[in-house]
Amino acid sequence: MVSIKDVAKKCGVSAATVSKALNDRDDVSQATKENIRKVASELGYFANPSARALKTNRTYNIGLLYTGTEPGLTHEYFSMILENFKAAVETKGYDITFVNRGIEGQGGTYLEHCLYRQFDGVAVITADYNDPEVIRLCNADFPVVTIDYVFEKCPSVVADNTVGMRILTEYAIKKGHKDIVFIHGNDTEVTRNRIMGFTTAMRENGLSVSDDNLVESSYHDTDRCFEITERILKRKKRPTCIIFPDDYSYLGGYRAIHAAKLSIPNDISAIGYDNIAMSSVFGLTTFDQDPKAIGRLAAEKLIKVIEKPDEYKEHSLVLGKIVERDTVKEI
Repeated sequence: MVSIKDVAKKCGVSAATVSKALNDRDDVSQATKENIRKVASELGYFANPSARALKTNRTYNIGLLYTGTEPGLTHEYFSMILENFKAAVETKGYDITFVNRGIEGQGGTYLEHCLYRQFDGVAVITADYNDPEVIRLCNADFPVVTIDYVFEKCPSVVADNTVGMRILTEYAIKKGHKDIVFIHGNDTEVTRNRIMGFTTAMRENGLSVSDDNLVESSYHDTDRCFEITERILKRKKRPTCIIFPDDYSYLGGYRAIHAAKLSIPNDISAIGYDNIAMSSVFGLTTFDQDPKAIGRLAAEKLIKVIEKPDEYKEHSLVLGKIVERDTVKEI
């Protein structure tokens, strides 16, 4: 079996330098790291995870909590966060494992499962943050990073939904729209922040907000959005612009608008949220939350809190940008 000493001899460096290079330490030059990794691969050297765990007191395995009422992996926003989180932690030598409530038939909690699996830390990508077991995990003396929700005891990365929705609403208002309906998702922290952004923008521009302007739907639900849009279009006074919960839900609204023999944006303007790949096909004006940055930043924070648990607890807001396309008409 090839050892770390064999790699060191072939490269003409010490075993300590090889170890530092393979662990991506900053005190080894990039050129040296690349050469050592190349030689290690050629010789067929693989680090012994058990030995590394004994030496560092870490397993280099990160838990991933991905549950709750959201559509999860089928939602492009969350899958993009996960993809970039995974890529970032893997460059630092970590693996990821999904977290569940314990071993089947034995009960258990999220925290107990994390301790049983000896995770170095956990990333909560999406979850029901009102779940007592999620709260227990995030408040435990254990490295955790959360996405789109803030607990004081652990770092977080939050898309600024309040500002994002405010930007979209102000954009529609500047285009001349006054009768704007926001079809929002189910009651979550994200939804509450978006409603705040919408109502703030409306009121600051002298526009009233009532139950007619705020209509509840669900995220990622085209059928429900179709039914709600259909009802909105039957109002005696039809709105000039509809903001949808997300780009995918917009597909339901799109069907309802065309079923009513109306066109976008000539008869009614439409705005989405998330900037998923499909939105460019439909020419949908939307908001890009920058999920790539969110995923990378969450990985960076979790690794820092794993390595320096007493020093790193800060929260970060990520502000995306509006993506202007063809679904909003100036009136």
